Amino acid sequence: MKLSKRINENTFWLLLLCLGAFFINNSALPTDITETRNIVTAREIVNDGNWLIPTMNGELRLEKPPLPTWVAAIVETINPHDLSTQRSMAGLMAVMWTYFLYLTAFYVSRRRDYARISVVVFITCYNVILMGRSATWDIYCHAFMMGAIYFIMRFLYDDRYYAEPHKWRWAVSAGIMMGLSFMSKGPVSFYALLLPALVGMLFFVRPTMRKKWLPLAVMVLITVALSSWWYIAVWLTDPTAIQSVIHKESGSWVNHNVRPWYYYWRFFAEAGAWGLLLLAGLCVPYWRKKLTSQSRQYTAMVIAFVTCLVLLSLMPEKKMRYLLPLMAYTAYVVAYVAIYFKDCHVWPKTAHAIFVANGAILALVTLAMPVLVHFYVYKPGIIDHGTAIVIDVICLCIAAGFIYNTRLRHMLNIVYGVAVLFLIAECFMIKAIGQSLSNPDRYSIHVVAKQDSVKNLSFYHPKDEALRIEMVYQANRKILPLNVSDTVAVKKASPFVLVSQKPAREEIPAAVLAKVDTVKVAQCDDNTHPKKDKHYNKQFLNQITIVKWKGQADPAKAEATANEAR
Repeated sequence: MKLSKRINENTFWLLLLCLGAFFINNSALPTDITETRNIVTAREIVNDGNWLIPTMNGELRLEKPPLPTWVAAIVETINPHDLSTQRSMAGLMAVMWTYFLYLTAFYVSRRRDYARISVVVFITCYNVILMGRSATWDIYCHAFMMGAIYFIMRFLYDDRYYAEPHKWRWAVSAGIMMGLSFMSKGPVSFYALLLPALVGMLFFVRPTMRKKWLPLAVMVLITVALSSWWYIAVWLTDPTAIQSVIHKESGSWVNHNVRPWYYYWRFFAEAGAWGLLLLAGLCVPYWRKKLTSQSRQYTAMVIAFVTCLVLLSLMPEKKMRYLLPLMAYTAYVVAYVAIYFKDCHVWPKTAHAIFVANGAILALVTLAMPVLVHFYVYKPGIIDHGTAIVIDVICLCIAAGFIYNTRLRHMLNIVYGVAVLFLIAECFMIKAIGQSLSNPDRYSIHVVAKQDSVKNLSFYHPKDEALRIEMVYQANRKILPLNVSDTVAVKKASPFVLVSQKPAREEIPAAVLAKVDTVKVAQCDDNTHPKKDKHYNKQFLNQITIVKWKGQADPAKAEATANEAR
């Protein structure tokens, strides 16, 4: 009975929220460039059998360790060309991250309500939701590292709480998790998630290292072994490839997407519904006095948060999605503020003003949602009248709940109200959002590549013309570079399909053009955004042309004749 109650209270709600956050309608949003790179590489692993040294569109793909790509390749083997299944693997990793975040929160605070609030805050940050629905590397490395952080804490502090602390179990588990994290995206999570956690631990409780040095050495050895074996294997196979990748990656961190140090000043916006409480929670002198029983733990989490933000700001290359590890510490800081409002019933004016302002903002945003649904979803015809009414009623009820619970000072009800609001959005609105972002004039190369006239031909693009990797993903085949000015190369490749941004007759020089026949198949538009959108890109507009050396037999007709003969 106790086990059943524990599962019902501590597991079912977590699984329900994770189901909504990471799995429901997970194929509704269009793929992004990082997803296409991962999946294209996975497809080529399956098609070419290059598991150790993967390629992307025929070129070596060694910039990232291959663990997530291997997972994608296994999925591609079992269920080919299914985006939902690929994203579900990322969803499982997000669930694992959430699970270890819960365990770490409970271990630090010894309070299940704090751990629950931390989880709710975490999986209602839209950056977490987005990355948990994307078949990319980020969610893998941070999920494994969150497990490593939990096991490291058990390794360091269990002797304070238990007679038998199981040092070896936690050390080995931490080493495995850190190694898997490195195999997912290199040292990224060591820098952005583990290092801030270790800094925070310095301000938590000083651990004793008695009889722990040998397990610690084994933990480091396991981490190094798991992190380096693939690089060693590739270096033994192709040393020059590893050297070029190291040079390329080190250069990209310094020269690619370089932003000023203050680029992340909008960090609080990534917290979404929790932005105000996050900013308030960073006022350490104020909350240390309020959270008397948890002041040390709270301070450690704020220090970890600030350390993470500073470390990310110090890197020259910056993108808002790189703030993903910061969301874990965001959840911990916000949860401590929420715990104060839950436990304390007599608040000073400042705390009361923060609580009321937070409730008012949540209510106003929720009331605005029906208006946004009407103009951007219902009016364009993406959802029907009945669905729009249901969404309106639910939003109004949740907004009324925010107002009611703000007046009664019920913090937990407000937290769970946000969770319900996100759950409703994930069930009913994400699909509509995906449709609203779609391009009604889209005619993808994915459709053209299936036509009988081209499906058995090799695809090429002009060597001096950039090709978006998304085109390779949609075509579901390699689109290799070809020097269309080289008569020998064109004749050797013929017949083939040319994918070019300009018409083939403008791409191919006159001297070569006189020796080939060209047949325009289609003009493709692979933009996922409509023409009015600022993200509409002309690089996704491509001419699809069959190029055949004059006098050469038509392979399509030859195949049709052979089929008739059979």
